[in-house]
Amino acid sequence: MTLVAILSGAGISTDSGIPDYRGPQGLWRRDPQAEKLVTYDYYMADPDIRRRSWIMRRESATWNAEPNAAHRAVAELDRRPGVAVRVLTQNVDGLHQLGGMPDRKVLELHGTARTVTCTRCHVRSPMAEALARVAAGEDDPACTKCGGILKSATVMFGERLDPVVLGQAMAVAKACEVFVAVGTTLQVQPAASLAGIAAEHGARLIVVNAEPTPYDELADEVVREPIGTALPALLERLAGVEP
Repeated sequence: MTLVAILSGAGISTDSGIPDYRGPQGLWRRDPQAEKLVTYDYYMADPDIRRRSWIMRRESATWNAEPNAAHRAVAELDRRPGVAVRVLTQNVDGLHQLGGMPDRKVLELHGTARTVTCTRCHVRSPMAEALARVAAGEDDPACTKCGGILKSATVMFGERLDPVVLGQAMAVAKACEVFVAVGTTLQVQPAASLAGIAAEHGARLIVVNAEPTPYDELADEVVREPIGTALPALLERLAGVEP
């Protein structure tokens, strides 16, 4: 059984209509102030930031997005005999699961946008419920259990990754035979370091990204072609089937 780890970033979801953050047309380059909306300290201290954040969530392209060929190719590889796939994703859109990957095989390093959590009592509930309250006129909905501040169950700037999830991801990176970093700039730590950990433990490292990354020199293969066509072809090759 060959263990293949897929570290996915925003670039894998752009074909689904979800813009990336750090690319040439990324959100942070177009509107640097938007980072405040997902920065924990700003969010907790400023009700206006929270109101704007809820507007951003309501208008997110995530809710109309469908898995694309790259997501489906990852799930298809996992169904091949002799191959086990684990997805380590920096994305919060849930498209890997919608594309066919079992939830237990997906580690969401930066959390999920499909759930909200209370910053006080930590109870979780569906994002759809919170957005329905916003649509009904609550511009900064509070926790219905304790009245605390709600946020999406994503890792904001200024927050640490869940140590359990990160530990599981590191274990996968150390154990895999092949590590594919796709659609990620490999600049956000500690997630980016998983590529280096995999290479150090003998994995074949493949980088699929339009722009250069800090880990290209470590890679056994670098692919600059569009992800929607390049990743399915690459995964077919890894499965031992010619595209």
